[in-house]
Amino acid sequence: MDLLTDEQIDEKLAGFPGWTRQGDEITHTETLADFRAAMLYVGAIAYLAEAANHHPDIGISWNKVTLTLSTHSAGGLTVKDFALAERISGLS
Repeated sequence: MDLLTDEQIDEKLAGFPGWTRQGDEITHTETLADFRAAMLYVGAIAYLAEAANHHPDIGISWNKVTLTLSTHSAGGLTVKDFALAERISGLS
């Protein structure tokens, strides 16, 4: 899997409101109604991640879910990260 260039990353990230770049990762924090809603959201993300065979790092703090995507095997950001980010963004 080829790493994306900085220009490609910036171009793709422009189409993903709420996602930001931090080095070789993209992150998004979703604020939900409560803990239960956060857990349901995480379950939906798990389903999408398994289907894509690409798994985000997930942090949960009551009603906030923070997602971090990077293709660790490639050492940075690839099209797989943005494909999953697109699916995740469709949940909101």
